[in-house]
Amino acid sequence: MTDDLIEQAKAILRRNDRGGYTVPTHGLYPFQWNWDSCLSALGFSHFDEERAWTEIDTLFANQWPDGMVPHIVFHEEDDGYFPGPDVWRTGRPVPTSGITQPPVAGFAVRRLVDRARDPELAADRARALLPKIHAWHEWFYRCRDPQGTGLVAIIHPWESGRDNSVDWDDVFERVPTDGVEPFSRRDIQHANPSHRPTQAQYERYIWLVQRFRSLGWDNTKLHDASPFQVVDPGFNAILIRSCSDLADLAERFELGEIAAQARAFAERGVAAMEALWSDAMGQYLCQDRTTGKLIQSPSIAGLLAGFAELPSPRAAAIAKRLTLLGEQVDYLVPSHDPSQPAFDSLRYWRGPVWLIVNYMIADGLTRSGQASVAQRIIADSLRLIEQSGFAEYYDPHTAEPCGGDQFTWTAAIVIELLSQELTPA
Repeated sequence: MTDDLIEQAKAILRRNDRGGYTVPTHGLYPFQWNWDSCLSALGFSHFDEERAWTEIDTLFANQWPDGMVPHIVFHEEDDGYFPGPDVWRTGRPVPTSGITQPPVAGFAVRRLVDRARDPELAADRARALLPKIHAWHEWFYRCRDPQGTGLVAIIHPWESGRDNSVDWDDVFERVPTDGVEPFSRRDIQHANPSHRPTQAQYERYIWLVQRFRSLGWDNTKLHDASPFQVVDPGFNAILIRSCSDLADLAERFELGEIAAQARAFAERGVAAMEALWSDAMGQYLCQDRTTGKLIQSPSIAGLLAGFAELPSPRAAAIAKRLTLLGEQVDYLVPSHDPSQPAFDSLRYWRGPVWLIVNYMIADGLTRSGQASVAQRIIADSLRLIEQSGFAEYYDPHTAEPCGGDQFTWTAAIVIELLSQELTPA
């Protein structure tokens, strides 16, 4: 069964390969997405190391001069997706979006180097990428943490990767819809509309894009100009982990200055995460930067925080929280607490299970000594695949497959999980 699943997963990666980059799935997402590519590279690395490196290289070839790495690169024209480059209008040589996504590249590159079967190839490619990844991290702390808190904010829900999370509901009400240009969604032509974000949410998504576009995509202005500023613990944990992994690699390659700066970013971030902890919820929470208040929404963001190297009591608390969630669902990890009124088992990031987040949570918990919960997450993830195939996401109660089918990063994570054991670093 294991070999068969791996071969099926490899076939999906090859099918979605466009020569130098992969699309998440045919139709629904016809371009290169940022964190999709970095996580997909993990899958490629088990059977084609060169191709894995090329995936990340292609993404960073489209890095902006200020260090930002966009969340979409529009390599080819395709009117099957909205909003396309005609809406973003970022003016890049290869069209891109104007916002970013969770910075998993540092983590992915560290993992590719650590298990390289061709160490010389890995060293060459990693050395070239490290300064670019570090420039992206510097951009985050410069442009998304202007007050120097040690934590960065997202300024659009799409940046989190969790587009319609319950976490954003109240803050998103602050985003107006007046003046939104007429548009025609494409996502609901490829997937069940009841599984996707609502029309009202889309209007606010596009209002923010138009607002940033009106400012010429000047990243020195966008943070303060956005009515949506949220400090996401999961997003910050990914950044912290990538900074820490980058520091380790930089030390290995004798890039002392990058190593010192990256280590400082990571250490300051871990300390700052304490401001997001909720004893009442037993997990981290998002913070509305505008008001300074924690958002009382027990979502997967506060559990994904365990991907970073956190204090042992916090990791243990997250493991306990996951154990309790595991008593409410058949498959971990639901993207929102099933006991909450806003939980929706089928709608995108308001309840369903996503294998990429499962993978990162399990990895972090394993490193923190919480192996039993991590193994439950991995086992549930593989049961989902056996039951429902390589879907974009799944109902945590029934395993119903949702969203896109033959999904690249789902396939990549299956290869990753089946090809190696998650062991403490």
